[in-house]
Amino acid sequence: MKFIRLCILISILYVTLFSSEKTYIENELLEKITKKYGKFAKNRFYTLQKTIDANKKLNELEQLKEINDFYNGVRYATDKNLYSEDDYWATPGEFLGKDRGDCEDYVISKYFALKHLGIDTRKLYFTYVKSTKFKETHMVLTYFKTPKTEPLVLDNINHRIFKASQRKDLIPIYNFNPTLLKTDKKKKSHKKWDKLKYNMEMGKI
Repeated sequence: MKFIRLCILISILYVTLFSSEKTYIENELLEKITKKYGKFAKNRFYTLQKTIDANKKLNELEQLKEINDFYNGVRYATDKNLYSEDDYWATPGEFLGKDRGDCEDYVISKYFALKHLGIDTRKLYFTYVKSTKFKETHMVLTYFKTPKTEPLVLDNINHRIFKASQRKDLIPIYNFNPTLLKTDKKKKSHKKWDKLKYNMEMGKI
């Protein structure tokens, strides 16, 4: 009898552990956000979690649109104003906590939210471009359905998602995929990525 009870207990424990999906915003993070940035920031993260939950069963194109729309609601600000640096890559916690950031910050936060939704990160590229409209370099997130497919552009300047060929205002310069990084020839962006990962591991918000 004891053996049967033990088997039932183990079965319940197994179902409990493996049927619960990991949330994107953990309670511990939410508490830290609230303590540092206040209740309005907490509401932003809560809304993000609801957005992610609502989009888990959508197809990839719909997920791209929803996450792109959500993060494009964050206000733009330069790294100089926010961090007193020329080029700082904020963690998703910093970006949404401050509710401000520059182009790289939009890309990073969209990347990790889409990754959490299950999109293969080999489809997502950090793409440096030159904006002919603003006469300056810029970063967008590009999505390749397949390696040979024309990418879609997720941008914080133009909020609609277009194919790359439709963005006549953007001239591609260079792109990289964090999942496919080669460690033997690290460029500046690779070092930025390493620093970002370290900050995320440290729970920087």
